[in-house]
Amino acid sequence: MVKPVVSHQGIVLGFDFGMKRIGVAVGQTTTCTANPLPILPAKQGIPDWQQVTKLLKEWQPVALIVGLPLNMDGTKQVITAAALGFANALKQQASLPVYTVDERLTTVAARAQLFEKGGYRHLQQNPVDSVAAQIILSDWLKNYN
Repeated sequence: MVKPVVSHQGIVLGFDFGMKRIGVAVGQTTTCTANPLPILPAKQGIPDWQQVTKLLKEWQPVALIVGLPLNMDGTKQVITAAALGFANALKQQASLPVYTVDERLTTVAARAQLFEKGGYRHLQQNPVDSVAAQIILSDWLKNYN
């Protein structure tokens, strides 16, 4: 992965793209920490752009990070093009730098993390997509600094 160049430190938002749900996380480049936020419902990969605008106004990020779904061998999946389309739409909507990050196995890691915290019930009651976004964002933050 090429290390991204962000002009200054600050808040970043991460997204775990999905056709029905888009996980969201917020992070801080200074502390390299990330936390999950509520998911964004999507219809065929398209979120309610008013909700996205609200997130951007609330958090005022310096950059946006989008998980790029790839096959285990690194090749593109059918959904890869849709995730890239979402990343491009975000860039146009927000006028901010948008970086994509390999998201292989983040959903598996998110499920394991939630299960470890509270078993099957905790896994069912928490948004896996936003925890996956948190993992995507945490990975980016580690590579950024």
